[in-house]
Amino acid sequence: MLNSLERAVARFRPKESEHAGNGDAPGRISAAAFRAVVNQRLLNLERDVGEITGRLNGLVFVVMGAVITQLVLRLIG
Repeated sequence: MLNSLERAVARFRPKESEHAGNGDAPGRISAAAFRAVVNQRLLNLERDVGEITGRLNGLVFVVMGAVITQLVLRLIG
């Protein structure tokens, strides 16, 4: 039973050759390389959050503009 379970789990485990060329998950990397990868990911995340924040601010201003326009039109009309 345990042997068949180990074989079943091994089928879903990625092969070493799948990770060799793409650099996504190398077996061992140096501390400096790890810090560089983490730093790059954090910079990308900061850029993405900044972009989302900008879009959200734009959306808020559009909604506020629409509300103010409706209020002005109701007061005038």
